[in-house]
Amino acid sequence: MTRPLRVAVVARAVMPLHGLGGLERSVHDLVRYLAARGVDVTLIVPPPGPMRRQSGDDPFASPRIRLRHVPYLTFPLANRRGTTVLDRSSSYLLYGMRAGRFAVSLARQGEIDLIHGFGASVLGAANPHRGVPLVLNPQGLEEFGATAAALPALKRLGYTPLRWAVRRVARSADRIIATDAALEPTVVRHLHPRANQLRTIPNGIDLVSVSALAGPADGLLMRHRHGIGTGEMVLLSVGRLEFNKGFDVLARALAIAARPAGLLSVAGWRWVIVGAGPHRPAIEAEIERAGIGRHVVFAGRATEQELHAWYEAASVFVHPTRYEGSSLVTLEAMAHRRPIIGTIAGGLPDKIHPGVNGWLVEPGDVRALADALEDAVSSAARLNTFGAASRQLVEREFAWSVLVDRQIEMYRELTGT
Repeated sequence: MTRPLRVAVVARAVMPLHGLGGLERSVHDLVRYLAARGVDVTLIVPPPGPMRRQSGDDPFASPRIRLRHVPYLTFPLANRRGTTVLDRSSSYLLYGMRAGRFAVSLARQGEIDLIHGFGASVLGAANPHRGVPLVLNPQGLEEFGATAAALPALKRLGYTPLRWAVRRVARSADRIIATDAALEPTVVRHLHPRANQLRTIPNGIDLVSVSALAGPADGLLMRHRHGIGTGEMVLLSVGRLEFNKGFDVLARALAIAARPAGLLSVAGWRWVIVGAGPHRPAIEAEIERAGIGRHVVFAGRATEQELHAWYEAASVFVHPTRYEGSSLVTLEAMAHRRPIIGTIAGGLPDKIHPGVNGWLVEPGDVRALADALEDAVSSAARLNTFGAASRQLVEREFAWSVLVDRQIEMYRELTGT
């Protein structure tokens, strides 16, 4: 009988132990889907936060998943606004040394066959004598300014230790993962992979969970709660209210599309913004200048169920981001069969196919975004077709049920099993 493949997955956070962000979700889904395919997984992460310790339930209730904790020692108020860069370039690297070395110790004890690390969480495994293959998933490479036009000078300086750490891991890794085909040039430019070192495996989405969170009835109920008529077009945007998300750009574009001669002027519509953050006053000021306040709903922070009900309530998902990594929220909207208006940023061009499931515009281009909005209004009969294409694209290229087999294929190539 063949022994199961044994993989150590190392990260600085995982859902639900440490939050609900893109990294946390990616690690969570990878671990569960590997276990479901018969892989024995040792998940190495920091201890859970106080609320999770009190809950008592086991989010990884599988005999194939072993949870191991390495302390993440940081300073008070770390990861608050203004301190994230400092934490990522100090405490995170210390954690990466400890967690990486712990994974190597498991390999030397014969307990694992491969290490799969996210970012600098495996810094301590950047060792040519570790004894097992190392896979690096660097995620969005924000520390290099890879998903931005340019990092502010002070932020770029602050990220210098983190860039050094990620490059060190990349040099030692047997494989480096690009999370979208559109991001391959970015990974090549910043991490300089060797021949045959780079593999493209997108961040995925768990379609089973997504489908269970909300359906059409939930969308209708969400509309009713907010006084939105069934015939009104709902333009949905989701994200932290920060400058990089481009919500101010969308407000200006909506002002153009809703002008007396614009197509939105004759259509009932709402712009729903799900999320919170420091840029809200600036967005509100732009909305006031645009004169579209009566059409805007600030939904604030939402639970998982509420967020997915909003996807169902939406007519079109609009993601006007100035820069981006992979964009989980775009995949979630696509999984709910929604057409997408997005920007040519990060991995979005892999997900939005113009004329098939949506519209792509240059980041910050107000006029092009307004034109896309007007085209969406005039193409109301095609929106269902675009939405169906979104779902088909996710099922074919971005579902974890498909992507996990590509991960395992890579592991077996490296371990020779």
